[in-house]
Amino acid sequence: MPSSCTSRSKSPIRKLDFQAEVGFVVGAPSEPGERVSAEAFAQHVFGACLVNAWSARDIEHFDMKLLAGAPGTPFTMSISPWVVPLQALEHARVPAPAQEPEPAPYLRGGRDWGLDVQLEVRINGHVVAQPPFAALYWTPAQQLAQLTVTGGALRTGDVIASGAVSGPEPNQRGSLLELSWDGTDPVLLGDGTERSYLLDEDVVTIAATAPGPGGEHVRFGEVTGRVAPAVVEQAHQG
Repeated sequence: MPSSCTSRSKSPIRKLDFQAEVGFVVGAPSEPGERVSAEAFAQHVFGACLVNAWSARDIEHFDMKLLAGAPGTPFTMSISPWVVPLQALEHARVPAPAQEPEPAPYLRGGRDWGLDVQLEVRINGHVVAQPPFAALYWTPAQQLAQLTVTGGALRTGDVIASGAVSGPEPNQRGSLLELSWDGTDPVLLGDGTERSYLLDEDVVTIAATAPGPGGEHVRFGEVTGRVAPAVVEQAHQG
């Protein structure tokens, strides 16, 4: 059964969005104060999963002016039901895109950890985006190094999400904020309806595949969520 995404607030979210991301699950922890180099990525990360970072863009736009978007993006997250081991993605490894200016020395060792993972986002069964993870500027190894450069510790089971995956083409954008250009260019679904942002009862599914050995494909578990109507709290009289 799809999971529900419900808000409990003074009023319903008007700009509910998805963010198609890839998550990396920590297998081996690090000590507090220890920097984890980009070259040590495979020594600490067990595998990858898919992540939907549900975002309230109307709250986010307000927060960004004052509090850097803290509660708006994301306010909750969904992850796929299983983890693809990093070893199973060996045939999907590709170099990162050109990085200019040259990254700091502690980030340079992770440039060979780009991954050719092709995501697909569906709303109510209709494909709306096909974001390519290989197009991301920073690789997950570089993100891990940046996360721990000041000594932040890794814990077994931690999930490090990539941020929204988006490519250069219009159909490769990993959120409705980008796909609809914040509602100014609504997305047309296969049933003839349009979406600027998600509506009640919409079902969002994120899927992905990656190259495997012998021309086979490695499939990620899909992450699916259904938008339930908001639960609006009533003010108490008395």
